[in-house]
Amino acid sequence: MAAAWVLPAIVGAVLGHFAAAGKMKIVEEPNTFGLNNPFLPQTNRLQPKMSPSAMSGPAHLFRLAGKCFSFMESTYKYEFCPFHNVTQHEQTFRWNAYSGILGIWHEWEIENNTFLGMWMREGDSCETKSRQTKVHLVCGKSNKLAYVSEPSTCVYSLTFETPLVCHPHSLLVYPTLTETLQRKWDEAEQLLYDELITVQGYRKILKEIFEEAGFLKATEEKEVEKQNNKISLEFETAEKCNKEYKQLSKELKKLQDLLSQHGIAYKGDSAENTSVEHVSHKLATAVVT
Repeated sequence: MAAAWVLPAIVGAVLGHFAAAGKMKIVEEPNTFGLNNPFLPQTNRLQPKMSPSAMSGPAHLFRLAGKCFSFMESTYKYEFCPFHNVTQHEQTFRWNAYSGILGIWHEWEIENNTFLGMWMREGDSCETKSRQTKVHLVCGKSNKLAYVSEPSTCVYSLTFETPLVCHPHSLLVYPTLTETLQRKWDEAEQLLYDELITVQGYRKILKEIFEEAGFLKATEEKEVEKQNNKISLEFETAEKCNKEYKQLSKELKKLQDLLSQHGIAYKGDSAENTSVEHVSHKLATAVVT
């Protein structure tokens, strides 16, 4: 009878051990639990605000894309995924261990014809701004995330070692440009040498070249202006073109009436206005008068 009670007790103990081990697996991976827990507030999950920018810069660095490199600092694990993002994961036994995005691949920092570092922006919210990270690329024997710091609140600094940047010309900007953009740069250099533009004007031209190459992101105002110009110059059909022409003609007629009401003289009348360009020229002449 005693043996009959002993066997179930042993089996129960063994099953209890395996059940406890199964529970411990979840505790040992607090980040997975935290990320997949539906009861956590949205701010505690990895939800990017934007998609990474397109890959740009030295082509030999593109082989780093699709890979991630980690670094442990105190209770935090940092992960740098080139041309993708930088994340931070708290390595503790808390059920809601923090995991967040410190920046998403955005643009290069360029100075003196050299790629100085990669800017990862638009990370998780931090009070009134977003977290961002600058990644410094330095020569090393292997691909390795070597150092992480936070020089100012919510602005992080990473040092990434790689043999891909050991050659003295590996981070030069000029060789990565297309022939067209290289010519633009050459022309800017000549204009600066001839003192036909200022240093400020020269830097502005370079910035435009880098934006066109995709190394830098254009400001929102420039993007809006570019889109507006594109819309205003493109007419998909003759019908749309005619519609736009009629709209412009009405606006010009209103302006002409306004000039007449205020007794401002202008050349030409509606009978002569056979094209928008013709009317625009007459109206410009009137305004000048």
